Amino acid sequence: MFRLRQFCLGWLLAFALSGRAADTNSLVWHKTTDRVDADIRGEALWPLLEKVAVAAGWRVYIEPGLERNASAKFSDLPSGDALKMLLGDLSFALVPQTNAPARLYVFRTAMQNATRLVSTGKSARHVPNELLVRVKPGTDIDALAKLLGAKVVGRLDKLGLYRLQLGDAAATDAALAQLQNDSDVLAADYDYYFDPPPPVQAVSSAPVGPLSLTLNPPPASGKVIVGLIDMNVQSLGAPLDKFILPQISVAGDVPDNSGITHGTAMAYSILQAIAQASGGGSSVQIQPVDVYGGSTTATSWDVALGIQAAVDHGATVLNLSLGGSGDSSVLDGVIQAAIADNIVIFGAAGNTPVNTPTYPGATTGVHDVTALGQPGQLAAYANYWSGDSLALPGTGFVYYGDQAYVVQGTSTATAFATGMFSGTMGMTTTMSPSQILAAMQHKFAVP
Repeated sequence: MFRLRQFCLGWLLAFALSGRAADTNSLVWHKTTDRVDADIRGEALWPLLEKVAVAAGWRVYIEPGLERNASAKFSDLPSGDALKMLLGDLSFALVPQTNAPARLYVFRTAMQNATRLVSTGKSARHVPNELLVRVKPGTDIDALAKLLGAKVVGRLDKLGLYRLQLGDAAATDAALAQLQNDSDVLAADYDYYFDPPPPVQAVSSAPVGPLSLTLNPPPASGKVIVGLIDMNVQSLGAPLDKFILPQISVAGDVPDNSGITHGTAMAYSILQAIAQASGGGSSVQIQPVDVYGGSTTATSWDVALGIQAAVDHGATVLNLSLGGSGDSSVLDGVIQAAIADNIVIFGAAGNTPVNTPTYPGATTGVHDVTALGQPGQLAAYANYWSGDSLALPGTGFVYYGDQAYVVQGTSTATAFATGMFSGTMGMTTTMSPSQILAAMQHKFAVP
């Protein structure tokens, strides 16, 4: 069996395999097996449900006025049994959603009375007076927009995905409520902003030299292409540019800028990990998709367009070294469609250690990646909320032109994870994607 090579970047990483020590009132939701571990002692209902919402990735609604203190200790229980232990005499209903997170309703009288949404962290910023909507085939979007008093300002007819603009905040909120109750609508949400990427900083020297990697001929079938959804990728020089496919932009033209971009740093970091996984030669290539257009911010709409563009151009792996606190049900649908096509997706966990989900890293099916600051320790800035997360080095050294740079964050760790996976995929004919992921989850477990 092909084995994952030891990954090092400037220093040797001894990846610890032991789990993080359990804190009081801990809750771990293993999404892949739908099993739960808990050690809860006298916790009030609202913070308990916040933990459930974060750990399970659900939207949780509670009947106003409910109070309860929970105490339970168990391991490896199915989620339904776990909820019974945690909620005691309260009733609950878990309602799956089409291309969106499931909804958990907690109540005493009736499910329809569970109307208060449980917060899961900081308020998500969204583009003023804009909504995203995904509709069923055959729906007349122009007629629907007219009914709402909205203007269609963006279209992706292939997916039935549209961007609507309204007159003011009140009209936007009213339209969203109407769309979410329309039988022709698969998903509707705000157009959320993503956090600006971390800066790439020049350094006088780096502990590693410039990258050397040879492009091998592609296989007759099963070629691995990494869709890099990020800022524009600049030239890395003749040898490495062979690995970069023609760039796609979904966010407009990029202004001239001689400074290195975050997308360029992520492309270099992916190639570094490919070199480590493959031994210096690989047929894997990167399909860059610019979703920033020269701006420091991107939105759910930009990222949805970027993902679909990468998929349409043959990407088999997606790197999402970006994120924010807004969980867009519309973007979730685009991601789930890609996953249904057997595309493997890695997403950044975020650079604020708040232990709450960052999206799209927390979207079901996306492999979220947090960052190590040194061997066996999470970086001080690293966010982490999932028992199934990967943890890789959060610091990378990049050469652009004749200058060395350093880039730090869970975005870098995500690029390394993507490169390790895709580099291994490009080398082996004996391991399936699921087997490679299982090996990575063991090797790169969160300490």
